[in-house]
Amino acid sequence: MSIEVGSKLQGKVTGITNFGAFVELPEGSTGLVHISEVADNYVKDINEFLKVGDEVTVKVLNVEKDGKIGLSIKKAKEQVETAGTDRPERPQRQQRPRNFKQDKRGGAPVENFESKMSRFLKDSEDRLASLKRHTESKRGGRGARRG
Repeated sequence: MSIEVGSKLQGKVTGITNFGAFVELPEGSTGLVHISEVADNYVKDINEFLKVGDEVTVKVLNVEKDGKIGLSIKKAKEQVETAGTDRPERPQRQQRPRNFKQDKRGGAPVENFESKMSRFLKDSEDRLASLKRHTESKRGGRGARRG
């Protein structure tokens, strides 16, 4: 069985470094599980999660031309949890107008991030233009009116 991207394999931890763990795969090849691919939460010390000799299930993320194999324990677990469904479960959202959502208490509509950001940018540009006009007229800059 050749090692292909996306396949799930059993392996044995053969070495631990501060940036990840080396896992021996079937057929004698070795891959690296980066520290960010060990668990769903932040991993400060990989030794809290893995020990040399541990049997782990890994998912192959990539196989480079020079033979390096990138592995993930985290993604192998996600694949197991979602087994039996065609695709990962997604929370269903109600369809609402794009720019507004209902207040949690059922009150007035609340703006979403995009509409707030566009309003902020417009206000900011207006203020900047006004400030520029005001300061140029005080110091006699180009284009300023003199009365």
